[in-house]
Amino acid sequence: MRGLSRASLAEVEERFNAVAGSAELGALSDELFAVADLLDREHGLRRALSDPARPAGQKSGVLRSLLQGKVGEAALATAEAAVAARWSRTGDLADVLERLGVVAAAAEAEGQSRLDEVEDELFRFGRIVAANPDLRRALTDAGASEEGKRALLHDLLDGKVAPTSLRLVTQLVVHPRGRSLEAGLEEVGQLVAQQRQRLVAVVRSAVELSDAQKERLATWLRSSYGRDVHLNVEVDKRVLGGFSVRIGDEIIDTTIVGRIEEVRRRLAG
Repeated sequence: MRGLSRASLAEVEERFNAVAGSAELGALSDELFAVADLLDREHGLRRALSDPARPAGQKSGVLRSLLQGKVGEAALATAEAAVAARWSRTGDLADVLERLGVVAAAAEAEGQSRLDEVEDELFRFGRIVAANPDLRRALTDAGASEEGKRALLHDLLDGKVAPTSLRLVTQLVVHPRGRSLEAGLEEVGQLVAQQRQRLVAVVRSAVELSDAQKERLATWLRSSYGRDVHLNVEVDKRVLGGFSVRIGDEIIDTTIVGRIEEVRRRLAG
């Protein structure tokens, strides 16, 4: 988010932080997702509730009449703060509510000491989907029913991953909101990592790294970036020696393939 929306996001986050402590975080996450999905479906409602010309009290009254008794007070208070804020574009209103739904889910996982587990499971699920075209088609088929996708994810993941992981993956699959599944998983993974203010590094190596190697790499990255770094390690047989690390848009490439490509670029230049 940029400009006006960035400032509004900070205001809504402040309200969310004030009310989330007294809420059941899993339920709060589901409720914020539901409100975001409602605004995505009802375009007229979203435009009305994000209209800066309408008084905040009027928008809050409309929202409360729709949601009271259907969501908890924490979700309602967060949504009211969102409609009272000013947004650069109407879509940012639903975006911020989904974002805070992810934050609530991540906070629940952290309280259960399962945040690392959730980060790893989101990454592994992305790799499984990438390696299985039939599964990806089933999960991203716009013609498939919401119930069918939920049932498929339940069969695949229930009891095998943390409840938070299942909740987040289900939201991304059932309500992609214009994102590819891969982009959604990466975006949510970054938000989960921010729960502890950590960076996420995607490491590609020809062989599985040992625990000692992972620890040395994490220590080096932490000293380089000044923040804790969570490693998602992907074994890729196309890597010929060395490894590559991607943090956001920055790539550190020590692979033989990377060096060959660099030589080719220099020769071509």
